Formats: sequence, C-alpha cells, structure tokens
Amino acid sequence: MPDTVRNTAESARLPVRTPLPDRPMGLIESYRTARRNLLEIIPRRALFQPVLSGRTGPQRWHMLMDPAGIRRVLLEAVEDYPKSVATRAVLKPAIGDSLFLAEGEEWRWQRRAAAPAFSARSVDALTPVMTRAAEAAATRLDASVGRAADMVAEMTAAAFDVIADVTFSDGKGIDRAGVVSALESYIDEAARMSLLDVLGVPASVPRPARALAARRLGAMQAEADAAIARRQAAGPGAGRDLLDRLIAAEDPETGRRMDADTLRETLLTFIVAGHETTALSLSWALYLCAFDTTTQDLARAEAQAILGDRAAGAADVPALPMTRAIVEEALRLYPPGAFLSRTARRSDRLGAAMIHPGDTVMIPVWALHRHRRLWENPDAFDPSRWLGETRPERWRYLPFGDGPRICIGMRFALQEATVILATLLARFHLAPVPGREPKPVMILTTRPEGGVWLEVSRA
Repeated sequence: MPDTVRNTAESARLPVRTPLPDRPMGLIESYRTARRNLLEIIPRRALFQPVLSGRTGPQRWHMLMDPAGIRRVLLEAVEDYPKSVATRAVLKPAIGDSLFLAEGEEWRWQRRAAAPAFSARSVDALTPVMTRAAEAAATRLDASVGRAADMVAEMTAAAFDVIADVTFSDGKGIDRAGVVSALESYIDEAARMSLLDVLGVPASVPRPARALAARRLGAMQAEADAAIARRQAAGPGAGRDLLDRLIAAEDPETGRRMDADTLRETLLTFIVAGHETTALSLSWALYLCAFDTTTQDLARAEAQAILGDRAAGAADVPALPMTRAIVEEALRLYPPGAFLSRTARRSDRLGAAMIHPGDTVMIPVWALHRHRRLWENPDAFDPSRWLGETRPERWRYLPFGDGPRICIGMRFALQEATVILATLLARFHLAPVPGREPKPVMILTTRPEGGVWLEVSRA
C-alpha cells in the first residue's frame, strides 16, 4: 500500500515511535546503539524495501520485510533457519533447551506434549484466574483515582497475578517474584550486545558479563526443581493448573514425558514470558487509549454494555471486538518481540538476497509492522484495521511469530489482555501526563522506558 495519510490532522499527531537512522553505522557505533536500544539499529530503508543485506565486522546479515520471504523462513524452510546463535547464547543458560529454543524432533515432541495445556478449552477453563486478576487490578487502580499511576507497574502486577495462580493454584511453590526478578536481571545484562558478538567471535567463547549473570540463576533453578518435586511427591494433581498439566503432559505420538530438567526449563519460560509480554502489551494498549480518547470512549461503551459493573470472563470476549482490536493494534505498533533472528544452515535465496550458511537472517518485526508498502498510514493508531471482514494478510503481522513455531501461548495472552483491558476501560478514564511520554526501547522485549504514566479518573 502507498505511504499515504488520511488527512493532515491525523498525520500531524502520531503515537510515540523510534526514529530510525538514515545513514549506515560503523562497527563501534552499531555496538553502542544495540546495547542502548536494538530498535535504533534498524535502517529507515527497512520501512520501504523488502530485504536489506549488510555486514557488521565479519558477520553477514539480512533484514527481511518481504512476506513471501518471511513465509519461507518461518514455514517452508523452517528447518534451515533455526533460532540464531545469538538468541541461543543469551537464553540457554536461563531456559535450556525448552520449547522456545529446542529444534527439530526435540522441539516437535515438546510442542505436541504441551499443546493441550493451551487449547481453547484449557484457556477458557483458566480464564476465571484472569477475571480475578482483572478485578484485583481495578481495585488497585481505584486507589489511584485523581492522580497519575504507572501502567507498567500496574499491568505487571496484574499479569503476574495471572501467571502465578495459573501455575500454582494451591498457593504453594516457588518465590515467584524472586524467580521473575532473577530472570529479568539476567536477561537485562545477558541480552545486551557484547563487543565479541559484533566482532563475530564464536558463541563458544564465553562473554564475561553473561557468564557472571548466569551464575546468579543457580538458586532460582534449584527452587523451581524443589517446587516440581513437591508437586510430584504429592501425587497426581487434579489438572487444575499449568504445573499439573505440564507434569502430566505426554507426547501422543511417542509417549515421551518431560524429565526434571525440561519441566523446570519449561516452567520458568512460561512464568517469565507468560507475564512480561502480556504486561507490556496491556501497558502500550492503555497508553494508546489515553492518546486517542475517541477510541477509548468507544471501547468503554462496548465494555460497559457487556459487563456492567462486573469483570470480564471467557464468555464475554467474543462480544468485545473493539477491545480485542485495541490489543491487536497495540501489538502491531509495539510488538514485545520486535526482532526474530535465525541463523541459516544452508544456501538459499530470499528475494534479492543470497543467503550463505552461517548468515544471520533477522525479521525486524518493528519495521515489518510499519512498512510503507504493507500498511496504510503505518505509524497511526487505527484499531479499525482489525474490525470487520478485511484483516491484514498473513506474514506481515508477527507479534507471536508464525508458522509451526508460532507462540504456543498466543490464545492465552490475547484472552488475558482482552479480559483485563475491558474490565479497566469500563471503570476508568485514562489521560496522558504532559511531558511523560514513554519511549520504546528494546533490549530483549519492547519496553516503555520511563513507564506509562496516566492520569486516572472514574468513568
């Protein structure tokens, strides 16, 4: 689609975005920029072209924004494009070869075994936990009426309530806040670009900062092991929570079940990924609602008509299309995972780019979601893109990835975000705080630097 705007007023006022560089960066500048904000290494040309290729030090790389090429990487030749060496180096000390990082048959059996825990029926069965968390979030926010509150802190608490109760419904288990804090502290340091990465030094050579951060994970991993052992010793559970379901998970083709290491790694992955990405999506969605009061009012009217004075539940979600559209548009403008990175195993061709074994193929989701040839008025907040029968085509919208490795928790995350957002919008009006706009910054996920501070009043 052409890079056009609908009218002068709309083009003059856009939600916050990250300016992209117009000129190439050298090795040291790339390193410093990547450590500060990965979004800022995306060339502005990526908003207009289907593929860009280059070299940083000895490493050849390609940025892919072409839907046909993306389809090839994520679906048609998925085995030829495993998770990148850099991604594995950052995350393996924390989550091992769990579902997020596993490849080939190891990934396939884990996916088959875990899939029932995230089916539509399972998500609906777990939605009462989301409803309780939404009600608790509304109670907390009510205490902020008449002043500003940081939506990042509020939504992190809400999403944490959900994942904690979904994982440990009996109230027993690990120090959940401690686990999340330890992992986030590790990722904040380990995910930052190392100069050795830029120089192309093999991942087998330790990065001192990552090695130091990894040593801090031992106590957390031991605590998770102990929690799993206690649940297993208590005998078969009622299948009410995620831990029960993972312990009971079995590959229907091979009968294989998760061993202690895989259980721990999978549990930690879901605890952290399951709360942070949803918290960020909700934070950005609330920012956008405050930015566009007309959309906020429409969503509030929808939510009030369906919910009255109660919190949303599973049966309400189909009747909340505007709320769901706001969530999906927030995921387009501020995708939590704004980069997908793969390392090519074989020679290939992606559009005009010749791919060699060992090349890094990046899908800059941030640029893909704002591409001038794929979206109309791409920097604008426009939830109507997701309403009605005409929706954006596949392979140009990747907040959860796509293909066989699409995020297993996608349905859960969208349901949780819709339930919480509708509950809050039905009860509160949110307005920006002058001079406190968030800044999108990505280290591992796209976070609003400085928080999302909004004035809260009752609707």
